[in-house]
Amino acid sequence: MKFSSRFPILQVGVIAGVAYASAVVYVVAANSPKAAPAPVDHGGATYVGEAVCIACHATQNNQFMHTAHANAFRLNPKNEAQKVSCESCHGPGSNHLKDPISPSNRGSLVGFTKEWGTPIEKQNAMCLTCHQGEQRMFWPGSAHATQNLACSDCHNPMAKLSETGLLKKATINETCYTCHQQQRAEFAKRSHMPLPEGKMSCVDCHNPHGSTTKPALKADSVNELCYNCHTEKRGPFLWEHAPVRENCLTCHNAHGSNHDKLLTVARPFSCQQCHGNPGHQTTFFNAGQSVGGGAGVNSRVLGRSCQTCHSQVHGSNHPAGARFQR
Repeated sequence: MKFSSRFPILQVGVIAGVAYASAVVYVVAANSPKAAPAPVDHGGATYVGEAVCIACHATQNNQFMHTAHANAFRLNPKNEAQKVSCESCHGPGSNHLKDPISPSNRGSLVGFTKEWGTPIEKQNAMCLTCHQGEQRMFWPGSAHATQNLACSDCHNPMAKLSETGLLKKATINETCYTCHQQQRAEFAKRSHMPLPEGKMSCVDCHNPHGSTTKPALKADSVNELCYNCHTEKRGPFLWEHAPVRENCLTCHNAHGSNHDKLLTVARPFSCQQCHGNPGHQTTFFNAGQSVGGGAGVNSRVLGRSCQTCHSQVHGSNHPAGARFQR
């Protein structure tokens, strides 16, 4: 009884203490001077206007005028920075006009090529001025960011070479293949994800701008990503297969394989990597029962092999499914 009578008093005291601490924090924050944003140093340069840029860069203008950036800057600018068009990305151009040919004066503008010499951090900072948040939320610390990639390594904002994304190649996949040659080879194997057929693209599974996972997956785990399409494998099941629940990549290659169903190892060897204990599993093969062994071929070696009987290998809800047979 003593505990029950004191508990409301204790509860009220805790609430009051939290409220008092919150009020103190609010008052201090309200009275603290606001830190002014650091001004951008353009070396004293001033804006000269898009018409001055086009007077020399007519070819670049002809390519640029078809892009999403041109439509945004010229027809529907969101702020004053976008109204200056070319200089919203390259910076004010007055210093560039003083000596436009000399290589030593390249620092007066932000260039988006490796030859120009602008640091990668400065290039990406210009892009992130507009393209912050959403898909770029995890860009800092992502695999591409830590490899010191620039936005312009994948995108070409000055020309419409792709249907979407202002990419440097015609498609998303071709852009990714520029660096990821191993994955390109895997997609060419006999069993592969339907990416070469155009039914999906790399960004259906990955976010190239970063995510919460190391391979930039668009989910918190491999299995959660696979379940987006393979919902019948999600479960829950009465009888769960441990390696399936752990990671789909235990048995499957993500991009492609020369074995059926993207398996890392052909059946029945895939199963026997774990189920190698003496008994039923290891009596499948001997000199007379293996394919080409010279005697009657064991039917369990052919077709779906182990899965001819254990058909529900990803899990089963049948009362008799402890061995994944239904």
